[in-house]
This record gives sequence, C-alpha cells and structure tokens, in this order.
Amino acid sequence: MEIERAREDALVAGVAGVTTIAIALLSSFTGVVSVATLPTLAPLAVYAVYLFSRKGGPYGTVDTARNWAVAAAGVGALVLLASAAL
Repeated sequence: MEIERAREDALVAGVAGVTTIAIALLSSFTGVVSVATLPTLAPLAVYAVYLFSRKGGPYGTVDTARNWAVAAAGVGALVLLASAAL
C-alpha cells in the first residue's frame, strides 16, 4: 500500500470516526438530541462506501479523500439536524 493511499484512508476514517463519536456524545450526555444507534453509525457507512468504491481507479476529479471526508461530516450533521427536528 502506498503511503499516500494510507494517508487518504486515515483522513476519511478519522473524520468518520470523530463525527460518529461526536453524535454519540451529544446524544448521550447533552440531552439536546436523541439519536438511535443505527443513525449514529451513518458516518461510518460513508467510510465503508469509500473503501469499497476505491478498488483501483481511475478516479475522477470529484472522487477525492477530502470530498469523502466532507461527505462523512455532512452525513453526521444531517443526522444531528434530523434528530433535533424530530
């Protein structure tokens, strides 16, 4: 595995993991939102899609690790907003 590929994987995994932990902590300790277990894991699902979609390329200009990390954070934000609204 190339070091650059490992850095990209670590970026997306880190953002997905931190977002998942943030949702769980906000749900458990603050009481502002109440999120079930499955929606809490939604950012990790984005990471899983990232891993299984990157099977050799060629990759487009939009298919970057930064965009996947933004997608994982965006899904986490959507889960929080949907839970706060419900």
